[in-house]
Amino acid sequence: MNKFINTFVKDEDGAVTVDWVVLTAAIVGLGIAGVAAVSDGVDELAGRISTGVQAVDVEGAPAAGAGAGAGAGSE
Repeated sequence: MNKFINTFVKDEDGAVTVDWVVLTAAIVGLGIAGVAAVSDGVDELAGRISTGVQAVDVEGAPAAGAGAGAGAGSE
């Protein structure tokens, strides 16, 4: 039993595992914080791009919302 206890006390695998768990948790936390920091800006930019694309009028293109092929052969 003493041999087992001495081996257990000297073994550092558990400490290394704890270090890796803490480092992994820190990386995940930083990733979540980064996503939260930029998500509002990305949503706003996507909305502005969508508005800009919808405002463009392409000559000869079917009207927005028209079904596929609605303008084909109608002339």
